[in-house]
Amino acid sequence: MLVLMQSGATESEIAQVEERICELGFTPHTMPGKTATAIGITGNSGPLEPAMFAGLAGIARVIAVTQPFKLVSREVKQDDTVIDFGDASIGGAELALMAGPCSVESRDQIMQAAIAAKAAGAKFLRGGAFKPRTSPYAFQGLKEEGLKLLAEARDATGLRVVTEVKDTETLEMVADYADVLQVGARNMQNYSLLEALGNIRQPVLLKRGMSATIKEWLMCAEYVVARGNRQVILCERGLRTFETMTRNTMDVGAIPLVKHLSHLPVVADPSHGIGIAQHVTPLALGCVAAGADGLIIEMHPDPSRALSDGDQSLTPEGFSDLVQKVERVAAAVGRRVVKADDEWKGAS
Repeated sequence: MLVLMQSGATESEIAQVEERICELGFTPHTMPGKTATAIGITGNSGPLEPAMFAGLAGIARVIAVTQPFKLVSREVKQDDTVIDFGDASIGGAELALMAGPCSVESRDQIMQAAIAAKAAGAKFLRGGAFKPRTSPYAFQGLKEEGLKLLAEARDATGLRVVTEVKDTETLEMVADYADVLQVGARNMQNYSLLEALGNIRQPVLLKRGMSATIKEWLMCAEYVVARGNRQVILCERGLRTFETMTRNTMDVGAIPLVKHLSHLPVVADPSHGIGIAQHVTPLALGCVAAGADGLIIEMHPDPSRALSDGDQSLTPEGFSDLVQKVERVAAAVGRRVVKADDEWKGAS
């Protein structure tokens, strides 16, 4: 159920509706919009009657929400959610570019990657400090030391840090260093972690699970938003199918569908989507054309020496080429890429 307030509704009128919802034993979720405020309702097991809100001032109408993912549904909030970082945003007209290595390996490596990402036009530095891997013998990341190196790279370049959080035990530590908390595909349905992320007020990048349906993916986003954290970014990164010649099967069609179903921003990860470096750029172009709000790209100063995901990592030169091509496609679909400052151009 959604209570849509009139465009001129006062704070007092909104508060009275919230109070009535609480009196009914449910939870209000107030979402200011461009023209009016909407109040989503959760906790009810069945439909509510509009008459329950009769006599309250400032209400435009009461609407039934048909989707099970209530708060992330486009039915509840028609305006796109834009997550603002001050000098960058995700979900608006600007195409968000995130780049960096799969894993933080050393100070020199992450600093080289950060400078190259900045020079090419990225606003976000991706890099893993905690790495949940298929094999327990594979490189698991530098952990807090890796987080410190990411923070050092941010201080040097001004890039925002996107890094993975793998469990509730290390969440607080990662949150102290990161600007965006990434939930990996393996953790998409880690409900304890999702609930903990909902209790903080930090942007969350939620990757689609390896075999997850779109509905399951959106319901996991609902776990975070239902706890009060509305800063959720969805990330399409490909599915596990019967195909063996690519790492995953990139579901490009999910991008426009999810943007139709949900107001949350959607970014694409073509690196994991195909797993082959030479094909990352054309796949990235397709994702932008399909409506992605951003790209998260694996880029390593020397992919042949990468401790993880070297086969799908672009070189700094390859990433710069990708950005130049993406810029043209973005312009064709009404988006823009805000380039790096001139002082960083050529720094890599």
